[in-house]
Amino acid sequence: MTSGVAALWSHRNSLRILVKRDLAVKYQQSVLGYFWSLIEPLGMGAIYWFVFGVLYSRDTTRHLGDAADSYPLFLVTGIFAWMWASSALSEATSALTGQYRLITTMNVPRQVFPIGRVTGRFAEYAAGLPILVAVAVGYAAYGRIELGWSLLALPLAVAVQAVLLIGLALLLSAGNVLMRDVERFMRLVIRVLFYATPIIYPLSLVRDSDLPGWLKVGYELNPLVGIFQLHHAIWYPDEFPDARLLATTIAVSLLVLVVGWWSFRRLEPAVLKEL
Repeated sequence: MTSGVAALWSHRNSLRILVKRDLAVKYQQSVLGYFWSLIEPLGMGAIYWFVFGVLYSRDTTRHLGDAADSYPLFLVTGIFAWMWASSALSEATSALTGQYRLITTMNVPRQVFPIGRVTGRFAEYAAGLPILVAVAVGYAAYGRIELGWSLLALPLAVAVQAVLLIGLALLLSAGNVLMRDVERFMRLVIRVLFYATPIIYPLSLVRDSDLPGWLKVGYELNPLVGIFQLHHAIWYPDEFPDARLLATTIAVSLLVLVVGWWSFRRLEPAVLKEL
C-alpha cells in the first residue's frame, strides 16, 4: 500500500487533470454551470426546513437544543456534506466502466480514476463552503450561534470523510466491473444511508428513542454518523462526538480504506481483463 500511495503521489498531476476534465465535462452544456453544485443542496435544505422546521417544528426543536434557533444552518451543513458523499459513491461505481478507454491507454495507477471522482465531488463541496460561512456569520451576528474553537472540527470532518469515501470508491469501482449489480444496489443503499445518518436530525433523537440497545449500537457503527456529528460540531460544539463514537468512526474509516485499497489491487488483473 505504501508503494501504491507513492506511485499515486508521483502521478498527482494526472489526477488533477482528470478532475478538471471531469468537472468541465459535467458542466459544459449547463447555463448555470458550477452554481448547480450550490443550488441543489440549498434547494434540498429549503424543502427539509419547510417539512421539519415549519410543519413539524415542535417535534424537531425538542431534540435540537441550541441548534433549534438556527435549524437552516444545521440542515445546510449536513446536506452539503451529504451531497459530497452521495455523489462520490454514486459516481465511483462507474469510475472504471465509464472510463475504460483511458484506463487501458494511460500509464497511471488505476486508483487515480475512482479517487478522481471523490476529489471532484470534494471540489464541489469546497465551492459551497463560502455559503455555509456566510450563513453561519449571519446567525452569529444575531447571537444564535457562537464561532470559536469548534471550527477546527471542519478539517477533521473533511479528512475522515475523504478517507472513508476513497476506501469505498476503490471497493465499489472494482466490484462494479465484475458485478454490474453493484451500481443498482448502491442506489438503494444511498437512499437508506440518508435517513440512517444524522443529517437532517440530531443524534440525540436516536439515542433518546425507544429503539433496542443493540440497534442503537449498530446505528453508531456507521462511520457516517460520527462524520456528520463532526460537520455539525463546526457550529454546534455540543454535537461533537464523544470519545467512543469518534474512535469508532476513525477506526472504521481507516479499515475501509485499507480493505478498499487491498481489494482493488487484488481485483485489478480481473478488472483489466473484463474491461
